[in-house]
Amino acid sequence: MELGLASLGALPPAPALAGWLTRHSLSPWLKIQNHIYSMPSLSYKVPSVTECHASLSTNYMETSEVVDLDWENLGFGLVETDFMYVAKCGPDGNFSKGEILPFGPIAVSPSAGVLNYGQGLFEGLKAYRKTDGSIMLFRPEENATRMITGAERMCMPAPTVEQFVDAVKQTVLANKRWVPPTGKGSLYIRPLLMGSGAVLGLAPAPEYTFIIFVSPVGNYFKEGLSPINLIVEDKFHRASPGGTGGVKTIGNYASVLKAQKIAKGKGYSDVLYLDAVHDKYLEEVSSCNIFVVKDNVISTPAIKGTILPGITRKSIIEVAQSKGFKVEERLVSVDELVNADEVFCTGTAVVVSPVGSITYLGKRVEYGNQGVGVISQQLYKSLTSLQMGLVEDCMGWTVQLNQ
Repeated sequence: MELGLASLGALPPAPALAGWLTRHSLSPWLKIQNHIYSMPSLSYKVPSVTECHASLSTNYMETSEVVDLDWENLGFGLVETDFMYVAKCGPDGNFSKGEILPFGPIAVSPSAGVLNYGQGLFEGLKAYRKTDGSIMLFRPEENATRMITGAERMCMPAPTVEQFVDAVKQTVLANKRWVPPTGKGSLYIRPLLMGSGAVLGLAPAPEYTFIIFVSPVGNYFKEGLSPINLIVEDKFHRASPGGTGGVKTIGNYASVLKAQKIAKGKGYSDVLYLDAVHDKYLEEVSSCNIFVVKDNVISTPAIKGTILPGITRKSIIEVAQSKGFKVEERLVSVDELVNADEVFCTGTAVVVSPVGSITYLGKRVEYGNQGVGVISQQLYKSLTSLQMGLVEDCMGWTVQLNQ
């Protein structure tokens, strides 16, 4: 079938084409953000349903610089953008050259390894817009390395660091109009690696798919930089020694939903988990790491296989040390929360989130009279200023994109 289309990039596979055509106007003119763009004709042959890949798209549709959104009230929820990145890996363990495709549903077998046995990983990182309009990434090679580590644990092949970073760059540039203005949020980037091949018996999948999609986001917690309220979980555990708590596998997150739902139903922001062996040492919150401050000494649970090695966690430790703070990575007892001066969480989504109170076994401990702690605020400002390009990057962590 031949279609007279504009340069809209590669089209989706045939099963998803109908829905995609519905979402995209195919008139001779495309109106976006009150600008009119001419659409020269392009003959495109729809691939058969048996083809694994569409043609590589290297030219992205030109649109207005920034999409018209209510940036002031941008929360942390999915906003569908224009394009996604897709690459496949077969039994040889080598990933194909990826493609930029229109964002939309993907076809996957009901017997895919990710659906039946949870063979999947994901990452999270952000792109920021500087005051001069340019776009920066923050430590993407760290996410690539962590995905490689997680893939090894889950018996999956993974893209190389170079492939990962290049794919992130392509995806962000294809969706650059969705990067929020400086100080209004960021473009959240979600790389996803999954066993997409069909499998019935328990075994690694024969095929893997690497996808990256993006969404503009604001604050993860509705409180923003205002303190959040946590409850220590005393019935459920997030991870156990020898398990997968130290890698970013998808199953780690589904297992915290029940405790999180109960906590939010009681008015708490999230759940703080203890270790599964002694039930007394802090591990992490549902999706972020935890820090405790006492007498200007910053302590955080040591990475020992049950705690995710957060990239924001690592960055905060290095920023704090560069400012002269003593940072300890060790076993942190739940009892230390009683006398702490400050408590805060870190993560890609939350960046730095101060904790206003923690409830444990019915007893509530409050910090800083419900205000943002001095050290929490200092570290938040230092890290976000670096991420947004407001200060010189002496750490060498940011990657500027050539637009």
